[in-house]
Amino acid sequence: MCGIGGILNLVEPRPIPDDSLRMMIQALRHRGPDEFGTFRDLSCGLASARLSIVDLSGGQQPIANEDESMWIVFNGEIFNYIELRPQLEKLGHRFTTQCDTEVVLHAYEEFGPKCLNLLNGQFAIAIWDKRHSRLFLARDRLGIRPLYYTQHDGQLLFASEIKAILGLPGIDAVIDPVALQQVFTFWSVQSPRSIFQGILEVPPGQYLIAQDGKLETAVYWAPDFEEGPELQTERDSVEALERLLIDATQIRLRADVPVGAYLSGGMDSSLIAALICRHTDTHLETFSIGFTDPRYDESAHQRQMAQFLGTTHHELFCTHAEIGRAFPDVIWHTETPILRTAPAPMFLLSRSVHERPYKVVLTGEGADEVLAGYDIFKEARVRRFWAKYPDSPIRPLLLQRLYSDIPEIGLHDSFRTAFFRQGLTDLHSPHYSHMIRWSTSGRNRRFLAEGDGQAEDTAGLAKDAVPLPDAFKTWKPLAQAQYLEMVTFLAPYLLSSQGDRVSMAHSVEGRYPFLDYRVVEFCNRLPADYKQRGMREKWLLRKLTERYLPPEIVQRTKRPYRAPIQQSFFGPGEGLDYVAEVFSPEATRRSEYFNPAAVEGLVEKARAGRQLTEVDEMAIVGILSTELLDRLFVRRSRPTIPDDLNGRWKIVDGTRQAVPIVQEPAPRH
Repeated sequence: MCGIGGILNLVEPRPIPDDSLRMMIQALRHRGPDEFGTFRDLSCGLASARLSIVDLSGGQQPIANEDESMWIVFNGEIFNYIELRPQLEKLGHRFTTQCDTEVVLHAYEEFGPKCLNLLNGQFAIAIWDKRHSRLFLARDRLGIRPLYYTQHDGQLLFASEIKAILGLPGIDAVIDPVALQQVFTFWSVQSPRSIFQGILEVPPGQYLIAQDGKLETAVYWAPDFEEGPELQTERDSVEALERLLIDATQIRLRADVPVGAYLSGGMDSSLIAALICRHTDTHLETFSIGFTDPRYDESAHQRQMAQFLGTTHHELFCTHAEIGRAFPDVIWHTETPILRTAPAPMFLLSRSVHERPYKVVLTGEGADEVLAGYDIFKEARVRRFWAKYPDSPIRPLLLQRLYSDIPEIGLHDSFRTAFFRQGLTDLHSPHYSHMIRWSTSGRNRRFLAEGDGQAEDTAGLAKDAVPLPDAFKTWKPLAQAQYLEMVTFLAPYLLSSQGDRVSMAHSVEGRYPFLDYRVVEFCNRLPADYKQRGMREKWLLRKLTERYLPPEIVQRTKRPYRAPIQQSFFGPGEGLDYVAEVFSPEATRRSEYFNPAAVEGLVEKARAGRQLTEVDEMAIVGILSTELLDRLFVRRSRPTIPDDLNGRWKIVDGTRQAVPIVQEPAPRH
């Protein structure tokens, strides 16, 4: 795993400053502290900060093909590189390393962009083709690894994280009000936007080609929910899912460093750990988060699973104050406003993993999206059932089992019924499954500054921000809901703010067997009742886990991962001076982003210790994270990153093109 960056001259050749490439790597060094490298010629510069996991001694980047006409920097892992390499060797390609990065380069040299269909992995790729003056950027199917870009002064600038772009001369950070509306509605900025104006991301499953001053993007993969022509029996489907997950897990153990696993105490991560223990000879070390606040703690289930599997288990217990103290660093790494504190404990856990020291962990992320595990899927099913007889007093009672962790929804039957009745009969809406969630979180747009908050209603925002494929209208309701969850929540929030950013902040790579594209495609083709049966979620997965896990883990009620909010910022504890400063009357009245009177009323309520609603807590986190983002990136209050990079540098200066490369190789230091 690495951090990558680069600069391409779009208009005319000019020297790429080595200082600029070095500056980008300084900003990304947390992603790859082991080795650093740059390549540059008169058209393009590439830079890499490497976290060495495969081929520790030989995989330093940038890497070239045989005649050095193509150069690559690569962030990620290709799990099937061992199988791809001999195929490429048979086609005449010669390798100088044992790493997966070189496999990607030769695959691109042989097949062009179609090579992406061969890769099973999580990645962001940048390849400079000198012969054709073409830059190729690509991102993995599900968006596990990030990749951003912008145009400035006749150049294309790209990097794994936005801070590497913002550190370059002449690049200013300006928060995009439309993106801010999206955060306060969908919980995250929707691709291809970022929170900063003019800085875009390469969307999941897409690639970008820059050539002759033009940028062209293309889709090579997207979620497809057309049910397969061969509807297997339930038993056959369980067997097929088991085979896929075993292989997806085994190939994600490929590394030249030890690999651990996260253990949440739930079914998904427990199954991944069990597959490792049963189908490999790995002695597994597991890591988990516990909370001193019992409302969020699942440590008893985590210990039970660790004992059952015989793993060496490590626990990290988070206090309210620790979450509050870590929050500014979390925002520095997420580079976006967030509405939850859940990334903060994950940030602290990855630091603990790094200190062990471990570089790689497997997790259970993705199972809820691909096998319909979230309550929002059950909610949509019940509401569609209820909508057939909207005056029924009996049908809404099915909602009693949902969201027991949100007090204001579960207090009274009359309130719950009124809450879920919103838009009940709007079955024609393509966003039916998610409109209650988006409308609820969208209520926090009232805190945005005048002119930003209610510019559009939630349905209008969704129509513009969440484009739908042509086939969407032909899919079953559950498939439609799963698609919306994948594109609006999985990639932009779960795999980013709660995944890549907080793990790579401490040089820890997360790997996700449930997001192996073969598993995803298999699950997307399954009939709806193989995923959701009655009010039971992940039906097929439960049948599989019965073979591996104790009954009490398989049958326990799903508990969403959450972290405390109100007490983390307004409870006792040192290191929270920034909260008082951000929410001071003077600061709120100076805010460019929020309505001062509305914010002051909310903060007064929080400081008084009155119980905040779910929506109010989300507002607190959203406002605080936005103001921190402004301080860190717009006003640049964080100190300049010092130039103290240690490790071995690989510097390739490819500007001397007059002399044939065979006679005078480019210098390597």
